[in-house]
Parts: sequence; structure tokens; C-alpha cells
Amino acid sequence: EKLVHAYPKRGCMALAVSVIQAYDSLDPNGNITIKWDIISWTPDGYVATVTMFNYQQFRHIPAPGWQLGWSWAKKEVIWSMVGAQATEQGDCSKFKSAPPHCCKRDPTIVDLLPGTPFNQQIANCCKAGVIKTFNQDPGNAASSFQISVGLAGTTNKTVKMPKNFTLRAPGPGYTCGRALVGRPTKYYSSDGRRVTQALMSWNVTCTYSQFLAQKTPTCCVSLSSFYNDTIVNCPTCSCGCQNNITRPGSCNSLLILSILQ
Repeated sequence: EKLVHAYPKRGCMALAVSVIQAYDSLDPNGNITIKWDIISWTPDGYVATVTMFNYQQFRHIPAPGWQLGWSWAKKEVIWSMVGAQATEQGDCSKFKSAPPHCCKRDPTIVDLLPGTPFNQQIANCCKAGVIKTFNQDPGNAASSFQISVGLAGTTNKTVKMPKNFTLRAPGPGYTCGRALVGRPTKYYSSDGRRVTQALMSWNVTCTYSQFLAQKTPTCCVSLSSFYNDTIVNCPTCSCGCQNNITRPGSCNSLLILSILQ
């Protein structure tokens, strides 16, 4: 959807064109649900399976895929991961022996790529972060990874939920709520004859955010009448700017043309 705004000022006029993805009125209850299932306790923490379900009807998460982030409640670290990886290790200098996979207080996690060695995979992983919708492709509407957390609680009463969840994906933004304790997730064996369940489960709901979508950069075209010697300046980098070291803030005329057509 293309929105054009005109701002007159002393004989001058600036046109701002913003390209945003409109709110999907056909899918008002669509969301991405994150389930954080603790499946076992370790001497200094736990092992959890984290799964994202795309319950939106039409909005896929396309390549290059999702990025999931959060803040730890205490001083937790990630000892290891299967099916995903943290983008940064952070400062692990206080660990004398083998360092953790990630020591950041606010890690960012990404999916692994197709073709990842089998011993580094779990079910529903390694699709480069692409998640289809349950409405259109239920077999590919989930993405999972396993995480081993250290320096954390080791019981249901001492463990703390992560906070400040963020979900980034190509296109518009998502807003995530806080983690809530839910019913323990049940797991069925391949033959369907045995059911096990998580020791503890947390649920996080992320929804499409119209507010974040409207932060998409705008394109501004400034026009001035022939009898006026002033001009309404456009904001810096408002017209399809690219990383141009020699000409910072220069406009991409091809991008402007594609927007206005």
C-alpha cells in the first residue's frame, strides 16, 4: 500500500511517500506463538525445546528468516544449542575451561541452514528461519531448536522466565508479550503409544505490529514555487538511502521511481 502525504509551508510543498504493509483485517487474531518447554534439569540449569508456531493465516516468515531475542532474568548463559545458534558469543572470559555457546545477557538466535549435519538438528529446525503458515502449509508452520541453559534455576520454583522477547522477520515488525506459565506441553512417541510432557512450559505470543510497520523509511520529495527562495528540507536518508560512504545521505533515484509508479 502506498500512502502519499503533502505538507505545505510558505509556498513550498514536501511530498512524503511511505510504503507500508497494511493491517490484515482478514486475520485479526493471527499470531506467532513461542513455546519454551523445559524437558530436563541439569546441575546448574536446564535443557529446553523452543518452538515457534505461525498461527497467522497468510503472513509467512520468508528468507532470510526469523531472529528471536530475549533478556535473561538473572545471569544465565547458553551452554549449547541444537538446531539454531546465537549470533554473538559475548564475553565469556570468566569461564576458565570450555566457554559457553553464548554469554550475552540479551542473545539473538537464528535458525541453522538446510544441509546442517544431522547430529546438529532436531525436528522442525534448519530451514534458514523460514516458517510457513498453518493455514497454507501446516507441515512447515513451525520452527524449533534446543537450548541448554546454565547458571539458572534447577527447579520449577527457582527457575526464572526470560523477558523482553523480540521477534524480527523480513518486512513489518512484531510485538511480543511477556512469557506466561502454561500447561506443560505433551509429546507423543512416534508410534503414538506413549505420552511424555515438559517439566514446565512458558508461552509467548507475538503479533504483527502496525506501529512498527509504520516505521518503514519514507520517501520525501520537496517542491518549491518559482517565487519563493526557500525550500522544505527532507529528513536525512528519507529517500531510499544506501550505505554510501562517499556521499552519505544520497538518494537512490531508481528506488524513488519504483515507489511512485
